[in-house]
Amino acid sequence: MASINANYLKLKAGYLFPEIARRVRTFTEEHPDLAPRIIRCGIGDVTEPLPSAVREAMHAAVDEQGDRSTFKGYGPEQGYEFLRQAIVENQYADLSISADEVFISDGSKCDTGNILDIFGPGNRIAITDPVYPVYVDTNVMVGNTGEADSKGAYEGLLYLPCTAENGFVADLPTEKVDLIYLCFPNNPTGTVATREQLKGWVDYALAHDAIILFDAAYEAFIQDPEIPHSIFEIEGARDCCIEFRSFSKNGGFTGVRCAYVVIPKTVTGSTPDGTRIPLHQLWSRRHSTKFNGASYPVQKGAAAVFSPEGKEQVAALIQHYMGNAALLREACQTAGLQVFGGENAPYVWVSCPDGVSSWEMFDKMLGEAQVVITPGAGFGAAGEGYFRISAFNSRENVEEVCRRLARVFG
Repeated sequence: MASINANYLKLKAGYLFPEIARRVRTFTEEHPDLAPRIIRCGIGDVTEPLPSAVREAMHAAVDEQGDRSTFKGYGPEQGYEFLRQAIVENQYADLSISADEVFISDGSKCDTGNILDIFGPGNRIAITDPVYPVYVDTNVMVGNTGEADSKGAYEGLLYLPCTAENGFVADLPTEKVDLIYLCFPNNPTGTVATREQLKGWVDYALAHDAIILFDAAYEAFIQDPEIPHSIFEIEGARDCCIEFRSFSKNGGFTGVRCAYVVIPKTVTGSTPDGTRIPLHQLWSRRHSTKFNGASYPVQKGAAAVFSPEGKEQVAALIQHYMGNAALLREACQTAGLQVFGGENAPYVWVSCPDGVSSWEMFDKMLGEAQVVITPGAGFGAAGEGYFRISAFNSRENVEEVCRRLARVFG
């Protein structure tokens, strides 16, 4: 008889976003007349078309695939040199990152989960709360946790509360940890960490021989020039950090799939006998074994993001979504709700009215306004009492959501 990975049985209910989809589907089946009114502001999926520079590059790459002389088969697992070099020149100029420290993939969600392949058992893992659910669930899947308690917190993880009191930037651990998950601009709260705060994390990691797994998928949305876009802007980060980035939100690649991981060769982990091993070589081995590379047309499209036309068009997309975020912030504030985020990220994090839980708020918004939001409890125990609104939508839909908010809370 084939045995299973029993760690999967520890997982609570379904992954957050399929669970939201299930609830919305149930609502539409029970209220078919209201189904056409539903506006989805839950999942962080883009709505605007791919930039024309990206489309043109992908069309040209497809044409290349139709000619024997320019046809491409298997590409380098790490990614084509033209894309890795473009990333270094445009995203990491003057940060001492080389092209061979960049690994192209098909998504940051995959990368932040797959990175656990190169780490062994017994690591003490710190996770901010609330948090992107993938970080927690993948640690459960590989056996890094015990069972969950009544609030959904898993034994074996160190949860670092992010609250209004600390500006949704967790305080440094008071004990030693080995792996630290950080996400800035933050999903779900939409908040950012200052240079000083990030330096505190890097200093902690260096002092405790820890590794920071830094998710910077939303860095392109930062508006404040004082906020770092990369953890590698912080001195010492090359010795203790791995950074994840994506083309999904800035370039609209959610349906195209392309991302990358940056692992400096100076970041090391330890074997049981204390031998130091560069994590770069472990990830390279894992990547080349389990991944055959993102497709050539997709990588050509990603490289076009960094062309002059691509930069201009991506900037317009970001301006559009951040304009949506500003409207949603204002509407929630006018409705008397306490609001966070939405200024350097496309997510608005909102306090529920007194006495209303986050899932009750989900039901209220769906039932009374036909607007889908994300309940904060789905991101962790510290997310209870909040909900997230995504600014990824058309301007027309966002303006309608603002009107509906006014009616529900007016």
